[in-house]
Amino acid sequence: MSRKILLTSFDTWLSHQSSNASDDLLIQLHKNALFSENLLFLRQLPVEIPRASERVIKAIDSLKPDLIICCGMAESRYHLALESNARGNQQRRFTSINLNQLINQLSYTSISHDAGQFVCEGLYYHVLSYLQNTSSQRQALFIHVPIITVTNIPKIRQDVQQILKLNEQK
Repeated sequence: MSRKILLTSFDTWLSHQSSNASDDLLIQLHKNALFSENLLFLRQLPVEIPRASERVIKAIDSLKPDLIICCGMAESRYHLALESNARGNQQRRFTSINLNQLINQLSYTSISHDAGQFVCEGLYYHVLSYLQNTSSQRQALFIHVPIITVTNIPKIRQDVQQILKLNEQK
């Protein structure tokens, strides 16, 4: 049975940004149309922790996805990064996804243990907390996306599609 996957992205937040790499990735996935019946998109979240978290949690409640993949831009990174955890309120929350097993299938992705102490980490923390506090069987993952270029987009797309395939059925 195919699992529903909610994918989120952020809007830009600095004047020099013409787009957000996380949203560029979702556009690419939507264009590609693979898994289209399973993918749900929540694009261009505000770059504010409370508003972004509220929108994602409302989407989780209404759409009931099996997997939530939040994406955010990391301008200083060169590869995709799967975030193992998020910090907030002097606590740390971890994804229930086995990242070591997942990473073995990927060629352009690493595991990160620092989600960045910005809106990305705030959103991830709130989503993980919500899922844990509601004893949900849903899983969540945060992917940091580097600036997308003509050179790296095939590698990024390939790894993200592999992530979606690995998590398509459970």
